Amino acid sequence: MTWRQATREEIYAYYAEEFPRYVDDLPDFISATGPKQYAVAFREPHPVRNDEVPDKDFIRRDTWQTDPSGDRTTAEFSSFEDVVEFVRHPARNDPLGRSEFALADPEVLEQPDPRPDAVYYALDHWERPWVLLVDIDAKEIARERAADAVSDDVDDRDDEALLDAAGILDAEPAGYPYAFKDVDRAIEYGFEVRDIFEDDFDAEETMVMYSGQGVHVYLLDTDPAHRYDEQSREVLNDLLLETYEIPIDPVVTADRRRVARLPYSLHADVCSIVQPIGSPAFDVRSATPEVIDE
Repeated sequence: MTWRQATREEIYAYYAEEFPRYVDDLPDFISATGPKQYAVAFREPHPVRNDEVPDKDFIRRDTWQTDPSGDRTTAEFSSFEDVVEFVRHPARNDPLGRSEFALADPEVLEQPDPRPDAVYYALDHWERPWVLLVDIDAKEIARERAADAVSDDVDDRDDEALLDAAGILDAEPAGYPYAFKDVDRAIEYGFEVRDIFEDDFDAEETMVMYSGQGVHVYLLDTDPAHRYDEQSREVLNDLLLETYEIPIDPVVTADRRRVARLPYSLHADVCSIVQPIGSPAFDVRSATPEVIDE
């Protein structure tokens, strides 16, 4: 087994044929109007209507229009089907409409309709407290493993040189900055974090999400004792990093502006479906969509 990038045709087929089957399985807090934004990343930058604005390879779109006080006025998506249509055809269904900052209509361009390499939703939310998510990435685990494995006598210790010297770049999946064992270790760490949430924080609602190159661990309790403001999140980061020595990305936990991969979206760089998982024994091969020709 190895990994590769999904083709444009495979990306479109996934969102047209497979993704709609999962919409009813999305967590309740992911709706047309709950997250404050949805975002899409492209492999190739796409023009916007204003020629003086640079082409975009990543766009965020608000789910609500707001008044000068920041209060909600008009929803940009009337149903989640509108979100799905935006994901399938971001330029044709840009919520910015005919604004000069909207994506340019592909029908008037020589450039093809953009396809989403990744789809995200905002952790900041209109209808519940800011979603608490811990990110564990196989790339960070591989970097630490390479640094430990390579002699201090090696002069060039930048990331690529370390990964190459440790044999990680040649290990499957070849060419990626981690090996499958690093992905598996990230998944194991994810369930360790879930157990910490449940044992140390009395969390009742948690979720471990395979993200394609690691895991996202959610703590979803929303009662007054579990709202987790900025200071609480910094304490949580310190606990996981220093006490438990789990290699999380602390910025994701603490930054209200962060986005996360949408559950059941396609991680096009590795041809994997982002999805909730129930065991550290999860086999990443099971996340390959039906539309991918292996």
